[in-house]
Amino acid sequence: MVAIIDYDAGNMKSVEKAVMSLGKSAVVTREPEQLLSATHVILPGVGSFGDAMSKLHQYGLVDIIRSIVEQKTPFLGICLGLQLLFENSEESPGVEGLGILPGKIVKIPEQGDLKIPHIGWNSLSYPNRGRLFWNIPEQSYVYFVHSYYLQAGDPNIVTASTEYGTHIHASVERDNVFACQFHPEKSSEVGLTILNNFLALSKQSHENAGEVE
Repeated sequence: MVAIIDYDAGNMKSVEKAVMSLGKSAVVTREPEQLLSATHVILPGVGSFGDAMSKLHQYGLVDIIRSIVEQKTPFLGICLGLQLLFENSEESPGVEGLGILPGKIVKIPEQGDLKIPHIGWNSLSYPNRGRLFWNIPEQSYVYFVHSYYLQAGDPNIVTASTEYGTHIHASVERDNVFACQFHPEKSSEVGLTILNNFLALSKQSHENAGEVE
């Protein structure tokens, strides 16, 4: 069973629909038992960093998420879900993120005719090819909707990047933790392949991460 964390941050149903289209069973939940027993856990989200962290604390999900990660369950953050995995965000000064991965979230710089939020399709480059991108060529296009972006503290965890007025860390991977700034559930066949690659992972597969070409 794939568990999609419900913390009132939107975009849950589209992720559930995408997972089910791949032949997997899925549940949108905040129940600790369901989250801790799931084979895979996804943290989607749209909205503000501060509001989202407030909801995670309100529903007692911060410690649950840490436990999921510690027990090596494959875990995927999407869009705001990626941002929450890091230490802090310029969007919500003084609010601590989950701090599971090193780095910070900063605003896309305004320049020229560049439109913010960044909404649309951008191609990916692979500084460190990750397991989410098996069978997906470089320069494949995925769909973004965001005004803030990741500056990872450790370049070794960055598996995909893109350019939009600045260099954006678009996807990361460390052990059993994965995250995408873009929306795989809205990225056509490429996005479904990314989700399918994630769902093919097991609790043990992170041990072989270093073998990915």
